[in-house]
Amino acid sequence: MKNNRKRFFICHLGISSIVAFLVVCLVFGVWYPYPLYKAVGVTHIFLMLIIIDVIIGPLLGFFVYKEGKKTLKMDLSIIILIQICALSFGVYSIVQGRPAWTVFSVDRFEVVKNNEIIEQEDANILPQFQRLPWLGPQYAALQFSNDTETRNKDMFNEVFSGISLAQYPERYVDISKVTDQMLKRSHKIDELNQFNPPSSVKKILADNPTAYAYLPMKASAVDMTVLIDEKGTVIKIVDLRPWN
Repeated sequence: MKNNRKRFFICHLGISSIVAFLVVCLVFGVWYPYPLYKAVGVTHIFLMLIIIDVIIGPLLGFFVYKEGKKTLKMDLSIIILIQICALSFGVYSIVQGRPAWTVFSVDRFEVVKNNEIIEQEDANILPQFQRLPWLGPQYAALQFSNDTETRNKDMFNEVFSGISLAQYPERYVDISKVTDQMLKRSHKIDELNQFNPPSSVKKILADNPTAYAYLPMKASAVDMTVLIDEKGTVIKIVDLRPWN
């Protein structure tokens, strides 16, 4: 009886661990690539998910398991169902909050999450921005209206409603169209030493020798830095603070 209990626990723990490993690969390998998971603060949600599915679930099964118990199948089924529901809800929340676009706006980048997108008619959106990316966040740039009334309305919404223009895909253009502006608004690499340990800056720059300048990236949890080369092409997002 004790052997059956142990075998069930080990099997339950093993399956839960495999599922958790696959979810880890999907979340941190695709939807929240480093360092974006830190930038948007998904780690605590994911840890809660792992604790419920990999630790609490198998432990409950271990304590409930008793050979010959009339309600054993029902009890174990309920535990597994709770695990599945918790996993489904957790993954759904993670998917909804995943970074969809990294949008250049005026002098910085903004991380726009899936649940922050304000959908409009597809006719006003360029084809490459009509569907939300599933294989990791993509880059885009904002195109501001030439109409004074529209610009004033945009400013009003952003100041008083907290709605950023970066949340409107119909305003997106390919980032290659704003490389000149990115270069003009960029900061010298040396300035990063003012906001980060010089050793950290040196290490990251050694890994990215083509870095010429940087632009700040605004995120919901931790602001980070986008490195660009001499042509204004994005190299990568790095875990360095762009300001105090």
